[in-house]
Amino acid sequence: MKFECIIIGGGIAGLQAAIQLGRYRHLVAIIDAGDGRSSLCKNYHNLIGFPNGVSGPELLASGKLQAEQLGTVFIQGKVAQAAREGDSWLLNTVDGRTFRAERILLATGVKDRIPDFPMLVPCMGISVFVCPDCDGYEVRDSAILVLGAGNAGARMALALTHWTSDIIYVNHELSPIDDSLLAELNERSIAFHNQAIREVLAKGEQFNGVALQDGSVILRSRCFVAFGGNEVRSSLANQLGVELMKNNHIIVDPRTKQTNVKNVWAAGDVIAHSEMVTLAMGDGSQAAVWIHKSLIATSK
Repeated sequence: MKFECIIIGGGIAGLQAAIQLGRYRHLVAIIDAGDGRSSLCKNYHNLIGFPNGVSGPELLASGKLQAEQLGTVFIQGKVAQAAREGDSWLLNTVDGRTFRAERILLATGVKDRIPDFPMLVPCMGISVFVCPDCDGYEVRDSAILVLGAGNAGARMALALTHWTSDIIYVNHELSPIDDSLLAELNERSIAFHNQAIREVLAKGEQFNGVALQDGSVILRSRCFVAFGGNEVRSSLANQLGVELMKNNHIIVDPRTKQTNVKNVWAAGDVIAHSEMVTLAMGDGSQAAVWIHKSLIATSK
């Protein structure tokens, strides 16, 4: 089956684009592996209309229902290969299925590098956070813990001083930290532990602290995670010849969200911007507007 547009990635940007394209009455499919970062967040606090927050899974489920009502076809799977064939694109999934599209929207997102402590996962968005722009307000005037690696964790701890002065930083991976950052940590009275975590202390959605390798325990009810090295999921873009930044984010036209490759767009966290749900929504809508313009131009 040939679609007018296939969206690769069913997160916030992909769903918003599908909704807008559906309202234009285009034939759209979303291919999604179901492992995006929004599926992990238990509460987004900074979205208009949700003063008490809304969970990522709830937002995704309602968005999927809305897109389905507009005709979007949802395909569970992961695209392994993408290539041009004539005037369209051929997409092959890991399990051997093939799909054809006139336009592609890459909304593949970013995968956070989170340490292998399963107890952290139920706490994400409730008492454990990754984005200070989104959730710094949630820890205002609180005693917090930053779990991180090297410079990434140090920078997170320093950024959070806008909301609180009571911060402890645990350099779990014992990664090197620049002398200038160490000096800033000291100037801001941020306690620093260059030691691995033995155990995360949590009960359900409530983070309670960590036990370090030397047996000491740090009790805190709020935590930020900052390990750096997040995976920017732009390998398909690379296959297609899309121009990437040095950090692997996709370069797009700021007005249209189209890449340097004709009929290939990108939206959401995989492009270069502040990685926030509100911006991903805007990206998805904006890309959809210009995908629509390109489709009706070729139909005339």
